[in-house]
Amino acid sequence: MKLVIQRVLSARLTVDGEEISKTGKGLVVYLGVGKGDTEADADVAVRKISNLRVFEREGKMDLSALGVGGEILLVSQFTLYGDCRKGNRPSFTEAEDPTRANELYEYTAARLADTGLKVKKGVFGADMKIEQTNDGPVTIIFDTRH
Repeated sequence: MKLVIQRVLSARLTVDGEEISKTGKGLVVYLGVGKGDTEADADVAVRKISNLRVFEREGKMDLSALGVGGEILLVSQFTLYGDCRKGNRPSFTEAEDPTRANELYEYTAARLADTGLKVKKGVFGADMKIEQTNDGPVTIIFDTRH
C-alpha cells in the first residue's frame, strides 16, 4: 500500500456537489492499494497512520492524531500506483483490482476506527472533489512494503 498523509486543519469531500465527509484538525490520508497487498499491509498502514507523530507540542512534531483527538479523512487513490517512467500517460498495472482494493480500503477504515480515531471516508471509485486546508504543510509518503 502507498499512502500520502497530510496534516490538515480541515477537509471537505464532495461527490456531484453533495458533501460526503467533513473533518476538522487531523489527517487526510490518500490510500493506494497495489497488486498483492493484504490485510497485513493494511494493519501496518493503520499502525503508522494512528501513531505517526506529526502534530506539534513545544515546537516539535511529537503528537499523533490519537494524541490530539484528530480526525482522519481516508480517500481511496489508485493513481498512487501510476507509473509514468515510459511515455506521458501513466500506467496503472500495479494497482489492485477494484473489488479487492475496495475490500482493503474498507478494512483499513474499520481498523482505523477501532483505534478510537474518528474516521471519515470518500466514495470508492467516485469522482471526488476535496478541499483541504493543509497545516504546515506536512506531507508524509509511506509505502508498507519498504
